[in-house]
Amino acid sequence: MSKSAKKRAARLHRRASRSAAKPAPRTAAPKGTRQVPAQSNPAATAGRWGQNAVRTLKAETSKSGSKQSRVIALLSSPKGATIAAIMQATGWQRHSVRGFLAGVVRSRLKLNLISQKVDGARVYQIADGSEVAPEQANLVGE
Repeated sequence: MSKSAKKRAARLHRRASRSAAKPAPRTAAPKGTRQVPAQSNPAATAGRWGQNAVRTLKAETSKSGSKQSRVIALLSSPKGATIAAIMQATGWQRHSVRGFLAGVVRSRLKLNLISQKVDGARVYQIADGSEVAPEQANLVGE
């Protein structure tokens, strides 16, 4: 057997062993058997008028005693909360608190978060919207 014939035989042997090691392709389940769960939150599909109900529902569904519920409770207090107070209550770092305020409180929960400078410290507070003046509605990242 020549050298090139030996190489060709070795190459064919490697190919055969690779194809034998491949698992069988997965078969997809038929499309008609998948069950869609019933909608558990009817307020979510209620349209524009149901947005306040959705906010209330989201705020209530957070686990009691969780870090999120502790932060929401701090922000809902009449005095509000500073980033340092939230850091102490949760053990988070400063950038994590700011990310939570922007990403969860404002974007996901759609709560009206206002910030004010009180005695040189920035205080964040969740307002119901009735007592918020336009000049007080500052951005979270300030």
